[in-house]
Amino acid sequence: MNTTHTLLAVAAALAVATPPTASPAAALSYRCSTSTQTIDDAGYSGPAPDNWDIRIQVCAARSGATVYAYADISWDGPAFYASKDATIFDGAKIRLQIMQSRQGTDPVVAERDFEIKDRLEKATSGGDRDGTYRTPTISHRAGSGAYGNGVLYLDWHKDGRGYQGHDYKGSPTV
Repeated sequence: MNTTHTLLAVAAALAVATPPTASPAAALSYRCSTSTQTIDDAGYSGPAPDNWDIRIQVCAARSGATVYAYADISWDGPAFYASKDATIFDGAKIRLQIMQSRQGTDPVVAERDFEIKDRLEKATSGGDRDGTYRTPTISHRAGSGAYGNGVLYLDWHKDGRGYQGHDYKGSPTV
């Protein structure tokens, strides 16, 4: 057997013998809650339908003292906006949080914002604005009773009100 064939055989054996490793967060058993809101475009008051149906599923899991959380977002936006170069939002983001369940107000122990403005404004040639997005996973050490939480912040173009928060249902505690 020549050297090239030997090297190829060794590389093939290593590829089979070394399974790909998943991240620790991917192997966990997540607990999720889903909620949907119909949200009116506050920057538009014309006759065309302008409501957005936005569904967010917030999931959390625990490994020892570390809690992991992510959010799946899906939306069905109206098709009346221009299909190209539409400025619908001045900003849009999902704030993913890990909360500690306590009596009274639950404190945030970790949070991260994920910008989604460009994703929401992206349209098909027919102007349809439907889509999905999964945030990266965040993690933090937290005591028992922690959970994931999601808040959608939308800043509508031309409404002059800045970011307005929309609370979604948090995950079950982990």
